Amino acid sequence: MGRAVSVATCALNQWALDFEGNLERIFRSIDIAKRRGARYRLGPELEICGYGCSDHYYESDTLLHSFQVLAKLLESPATQDIICDVGMPVLHRNVRYNCRVIFLNKKILLIRPKISLANAGNYRELRWFTPWSKARHVEEYFLPRIIQEVTGQETVPFGDAVLATKDTCLGTEICEELWAPNSPHIEMGLDGVEIFTNSSGSHHVLRKAHTRVDLVNSATAKNGGIYILANQKGCDGDRLYYDGCAMISMNGETVAQGSQFSLDDVEVLVATLDLEDVRSYRAEISSRNLAASKVNPYPRVKVNFALSCSDDVAVPTCMPIQWRHHSPEEEISLGPACWLWDYLRRSKQAGFLLPLSGGIDSSATACIVYSMCHQVCLAVKNGNADVLTDARKIVNDETYVPEDPREFCKRVFTTCYMASENSSQDTCNRAKLLAEQIGSYHINLNIDAAVKAIVGIFSMVTGRTPCFSVYGGSNRENLALQNVQARIRMVLAYLFAQLTLWTRGMPGGLLVLGSANVDESLRGYLTKYDCSSADINPIGGISKTDLKNFIQYCIENFQLTALRSIMSAPPTAELEPLVDGQVAQTDEADMGMTYAELSIYGKLRKIAKAGPYSMFCKLINMWKEICTPREVASKVKHFFRMYSINRHKMTTLTPSYHAENYSPDDNRFDLRPFLYNTTWSWQFRCIDKQVSKLEKKEGISVVEDVD
Repeated sequence: MGRAVSVATCALNQWALDFEGNLERIFRSIDIAKRRGARYRLGPELEICGYGCSDHYYESDTLLHSFQVLAKLLESPATQDIICDVGMPVLHRNVRYNCRVIFLNKKILLIRPKISLANAGNYRELRWFTPWSKARHVEEYFLPRIIQEVTGQETVPFGDAVLATKDTCLGTEICEELWAPNSPHIEMGLDGVEIFTNSSGSHHVLRKAHTRVDLVNSATAKNGGIYILANQKGCDGDRLYYDGCAMISMNGETVAQGSQFSLDDVEVLVATLDLEDVRSYRAEISSRNLAASKVNPYPRVKVNFALSCSDDVAVPTCMPIQWRHHSPEEEISLGPACWLWDYLRRSKQAGFLLPLSGGIDSSATACIVYSMCHQVCLAVKNGNADVLTDARKIVNDETYVPEDPREFCKRVFTTCYMASENSSQDTCNRAKLLAEQIGSYHINLNIDAAVKAIVGIFSMVTGRTPCFSVYGGSNRENLALQNVQARIRMVLAYLFAQLTLWTRGMPGGLLVLGSANVDESLRGYLTKYDCSSADINPIGGISKTDLKNFIQYCIENFQLTALRSIMSAPPTAELEPLVDGQVAQTDEADMGMTYAELSIYGKLRKIAKAGPYSMFCKLINMWKEICTPREVASKVKHFFRMYSINRHKMTTLTPSYHAENYSPDDNRFDLRPFLYNTTWSWQFRCIDKQVSKLEKKEGISVVEDVD
């Protein structure tokens, strides 16, 4: 009787609709799994076509090409003598399902459709797929001819079934099913399934990894068993970064951990585990055994194959390990850096250009690019041939070897300080010093001539010249003059991105990076179509608080001493005139709220789903030691006014790395209007009435309106 089973799971950097590249990475993972002795190989969700195909799932081409790739896998000698579990969309009786196709030796064993679809936040699976609703039911699936010609099968089982091999029983979960309250592994485990598999397309969010790990371990803690998780990794063409973390767990403990952030396109984990450990673990759980005796059985697909060898007594098995989690600062350093690398190499551009202001946000963005350069050099040092090939293509040098992050940064990263008469020498010096320390190619320029030219055209046409409020101008004039500077910086950023390498005698263009954080985007504290309007924004989903902590991390880990003065300086847009040569404008004063308050507003608005009245009710308790109800009401009203007035800016927000669940990105994550009744008359009146009640209760004289 076999005991020691060898199984493999993968984290693959798949790319939506890159069928050729996806096939090659699948083949590589199978080859690695076989060479390491695995008898079963699990891949990520929808790995054949790539998870992020979105509305391309509606196209018959996507289904056709997925079956063509499947045919290549089935007919290849590389897939012989190992059970392969791959993901792809399948049309069954004119209904589209998100499926696992499990095959062995040119025969499809089972097509298992997804039961619980992810349909919240960034996920819209119900838009493209239908959940399989027939529990423990299997139907005949008629294979397309291109598959019949390879397998010799006309039909195969399609539905909710498990695999019974010679030595054990395997059951499938797909991503969201692990997160569901009634996960299939519960009933499958009671029915004798010993190995659970999960193919995921789970993206990175700051501080999320521990939740996924806990779910996997808890899946077998109460019921016993082996749990194998595969996950997508990398940027597959959108705002999300899939963070790998493939893992294998047994009886509630992790036995194999994959990397969360890596430039490796293919990562394979193999573990050898003793089935008797599962059986003995389950033996003494009487409540589990009582429930198991009453369970409704799953259809079993018999497989004439074993995951173990007949003589495996002396085969060493894996022992539990302690999961090592990254700190949020490490996650910011690694996740967006890997995302940038994927975007750079797949867009076939020659590097990045960043307007570097000398403030925290643009400096944090620069540090993420520098971290990317570190990761590239480290990957090349560790023998990653794919990264070396990509680096050589990017710098257009077939003999180049990136060894020093600063030297590589000089080749792929251009920073640009765009001064105006409102800029201080301090920010100029800070930007220059940081550029020197990370090694970027740095440009200093002055935009005053362009600003005066634009304002001059307006004056010539209208006969009137606007001026800043410090010189007697109105708020409208003041804001218009600030916006002109910001928008000219955007135009210049794209001009320099297209032509800077040309002036240096080098081919290619640069991607423009934005640097607006999630908090100021939520508040709308940015100019529409300004220098935050870029190709991509690596910090657009990260809070100001986390960015400050990340800056401190970079000081300590990258020895970037220039960041110390950046950390200590108050955040400022530097768009209004200086006073005695010093900055008079600060972000928090302009916004009428602090960045710390903005983070709280954002989490309550999106994660807690609080409107103005609910937010007020929550904050009067949260802030009871520092604010009166009237002050809380005033703050909440101010936030919602500013949020709703500026919501239209989210329609043009630069595509950003998704790192926070209170992101205001309206692309598909934050589905709210962008034209509001900004008086919020009914909602604010409810707040006023509640304030009056509270003040009356406390014996405070009532004022008609809060503000």
